[in-house]
Order: sequence, then structure tokens, then C-alpha cells
Amino acid sequence: MTLVMTLLARDEIDMIDSWLAFHLNAGVDFVIATDNRSQDGTTEVLEEYARSGHVHLIHEPGEDLRQDEWVTRMARLAATDYGADWVVNSDADEFWWPRGASLSEVLGAVPPRYGTVGAFLRVFCPRPGEEHFAERMTVRFSALAPINDPASIYKPIRKVVHRGHPEIRVTRGNHALVDSPFAPLRGWFPIECFHFPLRSVAQCEHKARLQGTAFERHIARPPTGYHADMYAALRSDRIDRYYESLVVSDAELERGTAEGRLVVDTRLRDALRALRDPSGEGYLPPGSARELRFPLPTLVEDAEYAVEAAVLGEADVVRLQRRLDELERRLQTVEQRLPRRVYRRLTRSAQRVLGRSPELR
Repeated sequence: MTLVMTLLARDEIDMIDSWLAFHLNAGVDFVIATDNRSQDGTTEVLEEYARSGHVHLIHEPGEDLRQDEWVTRMARLAATDYGADWVVNSDADEFWWPRGASLSEVLGAVPPRYGTVGAFLRVFCPRPGEEHFAERMTVRFSALAPINDPASIYKPIRKVVHRGHPEIRVTRGNHALVDSPFAPLRGWFPIECFHFPLRSVAQCEHKARLQGTAFERHIARPPTGYHADMYAALRSDRIDRYYESLVVSDAELERGTAEGRLVVDTRLRDALRALRDPSGEGYLPPGSARELRFPLPTLVEDAEYAVEAAVLGEADVVRLQRRLDELERRLQTVEQRLPRRVYRRLTRSAQRVLGRSPELR
């Protein structure tokens, strides 16, 4: 089985080497990467992995962040040029953790009749300090935490992993497929996606500017809730306060873990430590170290995970209801405006007829 990951990155120097080292030792055979105008050294790291034969690198100079278009291009290339049986579409701040021996093993266990599976998104919280993100950011929200804000960065959500196909179409954010040719395997989440979206004030500001500018260029593509909040904070010169409001202090961590809202999760930190070059300079090249072997979940861990998966299903129902409510409001607005529009058009038509017909003057 061939497992290919796609990667869309821009200015992710604080984590790009970690991302590549982790996944190329976690069962991934090859990476197709699109570098979008990076200026911080990300390009050079990707080029180094490309020279070693682990990455097919695409340089994308566009400024309008056409994520769904660029990811779809890479996903199709994975199928047509690299024979991908499975494709995982990722950003540089996402690390895909298998609930089995490796990513390739858990995906290889999917019955042939199914072509997509879900991945459980785990969002890690900003933490104080200046250490490497994986050493510092070892806290995430529990899926059982009461998060009622649809714009929250921590709300339960899923990602999608799919079989290779030459005509696949991926939506923005890699959360779903468009007109999927595959039957989905529902209710099973064999992969957890560790997400580290905000890591420092400077990175938060940079991300807000890039995302906000891209959404302004695509007026028809509204931003997600947390992107909109972040960009509004940037435009009102409150980005420092926005970031600090999300930082989990030691005191908040103690309270949150006691209440079950927060979870200390060191799995990625420990895996990256195991891949470190003994010289202290970066990571061992893929293939020179033993591939990561992931511990199988215990029965208790599987039971807890099943409860969290049920919460994710409930969250999907809530999101669907919100969309239906919004659609109903739009239809009501159209229905209310339609009679007025028809009346105005008929009135204007009648006035033109009266103005042009001598016998009616």
C-alpha cells in the first residue's frame, strides 16, 4: 500500500522540519508539497527533502490562497503520478497520529468498499514560554468540554482522509470532499489530527494578516469564525490581547485538568524527541532511524475515545441545524422581498406603457 501526504505551507519554519520528520517515520511513503511564497526558510527545508527524494515540491507564487484548488491539484497528482492508495491532505501545523501501529497500517485495515474515513481534530492550546512548540504546547481541550461558541477554535470537528483518485475534489480546510466517488466509513476515527494553529504572538499576527488578506480577495468565500475574529483583532490593533486570551497559564491548566476541560497530551513531544539526531542538530533522516511505532490504545482508552467520538457526532448535528436555520432565514428574506420587487417592476412597466401609448394619455 502506498500512502502519500499533501502539504500546503507558507512561512512555517518553526515546525516544517518536525512535520516532515514525523510523518516520514510514521508510515508515509511520500509527500507532495506546495510552498506558497514562504520567506522564512520553509522553502529551503522543503527543497532539502526534495533533493533527498522524499518530497515533490511545487512553488506556488499566488497571493490569494486558493487552498481547495491547490490541495485538489496535489491530491490528484498523488493518484496519477505516485500511485497513492490513500491520501492525507494536511497543513504544516497538523500532525496525524494513528490509533494503531502506523498510519499505513490503520488505513490498510479499511475494507475495500469504503473510500473515506474521518480523523478527529485535536487543537492544542498556546502556552507561555519560548521553547519549541512541541515541548511547550502539550495541553489541549477535551472533546467533552462545554464549547458552545461556533466560532471557537476548540470546537469538535473532523478531517477527512481518502483513497487516491484522479478526479478527487477537496474542500477548503480538508474537512470534506466534493462529489466524492467513495463510500464513507462512518463512526470510526482511526487517526487523530493534532493541530497547533497558534504558537506565538508574532506567528498569530502573521497568520491573521495572510488569512485576512486572502479572504478579502475572495469576497464570496467568507472566513471561518476564528479567522474572522483573529483578523478583526489585527485590524483593531488588539492582536496581542487576542493571543494572550487564548494562552493557558499554569493556574488555568491546574483548574482545567481538575474539571476535565483540559488534557495534558505529550505524545507528539515524546515522538519528536525519539527522532532527534543525537548531535542535537535537527532530526535523523528518514530511513536512518527506526520508524515510529505507536502504542495500541488500551480498552479504557478506546472506551473514552468512543465517548468523544459520540460528542463529535452530536456537534455535527448542531452544525447541520445551524446551516438549516440560516438557509431558512435566507429563504424567508427572499420571499419577503419578492412581492415588493414584482410590484416595483410591474409599476415601472405600467408607467412605461402609459408614457408611450397616446391612446392612454
